Amino acid sequence: MIDFYTASTPNGRKVSIMLEEVELPYNLKHLSLSKQEQKDDLYLMINPNGRIPTIVDHDNDGFSVFESGAILIYLAEKTGKFLPTDVKGRSTVIQWLMFQMAGIGPMQGQANVFHRYAPERIEYAVSRYQRETRRLYEVLDKRLSDNEYLAGDFYSIADIATYPWITLHNWAGVELEGLNNLRKWMTKIRRRPAVQRGMDVPKSKKFDEKKAAERGSKLLV
Repeated sequence: MIDFYTASTPNGRKVSIMLEEVELPYNLKHLSLSKQEQKDDLYLMINPNGRIPTIVDHDNDGFSVFESGAILIYLAEKTGKFLPTDVKGRSTVIQWLMFQMAGIGPMQGQANVFHRYAPERIEYAVSRYQRETRRLYEVLDKRLSDNEYLAGDFYSIADIATYPWITLHNWAGVELEGLNNLRKWMTKIRRRPAVQRGMDVPKSKKFDEKKAAERGSKLLV
């Protein structure tokens, strides 16, 4: 059994989608970011960075894994799903996984902060991060022009990692106009039953922009 510590963020949804895809049983541990539960001393024992998500695998001596990309790799290797074993195929998936982890996540996260949460609107920062996020989307769109999925013709943890972020493009103020390949890919991923279930973990509540703004960048953990 896996204990899964999470909240309603793109990084948390990566792992909930993966757990649903690989059909591993898990205990949901919903942390309240607004109450700073991710900073609790007991939680810091399993995730020293004080962020979500984290898993604890009780089938592997209570082994804990933090960082969403590392969790996806761990679960893929544990189950033998969504990550090829051949050197080239594995590298291709990990390259696109790292593209999300090092590019889309940080850049779109900053776009979110400066567009929605900053106490003072700084147009240079808003424009910079929105432009860079859009540029990264264009890289994805070009990749998907002749590939069904990010790593080629097979669905992988690279797709699982990227999808939850792209679904929030409007919240970052980034449009998908002209990115037809990316839109087509999103529709394909969205139709997967496991993705639909995973996106709703923990159970979604009606989105309240005012409350979201009050919580500020905590939502981006």
